[in-house]
Amino acid sequence: MANRARQLMQQFKNEIFLQRLDQFEGSVSKALSIGMIVVIVAMVVDLAVVLMTTIFTNSPGAFLGQPVIDLFGLFLGVLIALEIMENITAYIKNHVVQVELVIATALTAVGRKIIILDLEKISGTTLIGLALAIFALAISYWIVRTSHR
Repeated sequence: MANRARQLMQQFKNEIFLQRLDQFEGSVSKALSIGMIVVIVAMVVDLAVVLMTTIFTNSPGAFLGQPVIDLFGLFLGVLIALEIMENITAYIKNHVVQVELVIATALTAVGRKIIILDLEKISGTTLIGLALAIFALAISYWIVRTSHR
């Protein structure tokens, strides 16, 4: 029993414990990347289906309205998912979160929101909030970008 307790205490020494944490972190990162692959494939298939449906069911004049805006939203959604995948990949390679890439992803996401926004259903307060979010993200991106030089 005392031998078992000594073995258990050995497992919690700093170096071994940190090694186990690193292994766990790597496993979670790999699981996230596999999950993102599934999400990206599903998004691309959905985009292809919506694109084909939109092209073949709308008349040429009706295609340029809301359907195009919806397609832009789907395209940007795929790009955002790819950027998140890049974040995960960079984390697996370097064990560092790349702040510049995270801010760029957030800027893309807010930009997507503005592109697909239905201005008739949105309040002025929400528009101001989105504008402030873009402004704050742009300043953050500029600060991070200039500090890396």
